[in-house]
Amino acid sequence: MKVALLGLGTVGAGVWQILTDRAGRDPLLEQVTVVGIAVRDLTKLRDPSVPPALLTTDAMVLVSDPEVEVVVEVLGGVESTLPLLKTALDQGKHVVSANKALLARHYRALTALARQREVYLLFEAAVGGGIPLIQPVRQCLGANRLRRLVGVINGTTNYILTAMTQSGVSYTQALKEAQAFGFAEQDPTADVAGHDAQEKLALLSALVFRTAIVDLADIPREGITGIVSEDLRYAKELGYGIKLLALAEKNAAGALYLRVSPHFVPQAHPLNRVQGADNAVLVEGEPIGQVMFSGPGAGSGPTASAVVSDILNIVARQTFQDPHFMGEPLCVPELLPALEHRGRFYVRLEVPDQPGVIGLVGHAFGTAAVSLESVVQKASQGTRAELVVITHWVKEGQLQQALQQLRQLGMEIGSVLRVLDEETPGHQFS
Repeated sequence: MKVALLGLGTVGAGVWQILTDRAGRDPLLEQVTVVGIAVRDLTKLRDPSVPPALLTTDAMVLVSDPEVEVVVEVLGGVESTLPLLKTALDQGKHVVSANKALLARHYRALTALARQREVYLLFEAAVGGGIPLIQPVRQCLGANRLRRLVGVINGTTNYILTAMTQSGVSYTQALKEAQAFGFAEQDPTADVAGHDAQEKLALLSALVFRTAIVDLADIPREGITGIVSEDLRYAKELGYGIKLLALAEKNAAGALYLRVSPHFVPQAHPLNRVQGADNAVLVEGEPIGQVMFSGPGAGSGPTASAVVSDILNIVARQTFQDPHFMGEPLCVPELLPALEHRGRFYVRLEVPDQPGVIGLVGHAFGTAAVSLESVVQKASQGTRAELVVITHWVKEGQLQQALQQLRQLGMEIGSVLRVLDEETPGHQFS
């Protein structure tokens, strides 16, 4: 099996190392030969084990080489990389990619082309880094009616929130630390604003629920830039941690709800114990119940491991004829409007520090039919005070009505975070 490797950066170097250092690994690797490597700069210092004769800056020529049977894409980028993958598939070559940004935006076109040419488009490394996730969910859990997935699928934000929680540092300090250790890019927007997790969720939800991929614009997204030390402190006092979660649920009528946003997570919940840059995904279904996949979500070794697992599946022809992998047309899912979704919420308010204010807050929530689990007054500063509110189960639309009334009363909304509940899966739709 002759392979073209597009990219020799952090992940590409890891793939090269696995494919050439085969001792103790799957014997099928003996059947894999790298015949060319596309790079952006031929003069860059590299591992001396990489033969210079394999390197080229013309990725399209390499992809079009009739000798190549599998194209492994770890370049990154979207518009510059898309023509390479389209050409590879159109010429009947299998494609392995770690590029969630490209796949989330062009999945339909690429899978349709893969189906036409009867080749594989595999992307285990695009979600969850080194965690075996896509193949186990699609193959090992195929007998289940899957109804929910919730997970920590962005290592950068998890590292930042872990540092803020454990060390008490500010968001800015935690971000700088993450950048120094290589867990965050110099421009961290894709991670901290939730774009990366949104792209991964689009792919995961389509695979788990066997539907066509949802447009990114239809997945509500919030990042972590608004999380402050007070939220983390109050979360701990109330028995929670804060995690950026990707959530996908199916209700009894078959409608899907998808969201990426920070959540209060009970301290005893397994997702709250996911620390640093690790990832974890909890999948719920019938009859299996709950299954959690966890491990390193990024880095050269873990991501390269997932890439090579896809290559081995192609070599062995063991990947079954899954409609997603082969590009079969799938049903477009019905999406539950965000305002109709039920959940519990944490709200931090800044209010006038005066008698009767708690009554006004309670009345505003009550007028919108939002039942409150607790209302606690926290710090007071001059003429203002902080209130922390936890709601019972309520539709998001009702909560938004209550928040609008509070703003009209001159109260400032500091934070609104969802609460991940430990109760029966799917309770949000009851």
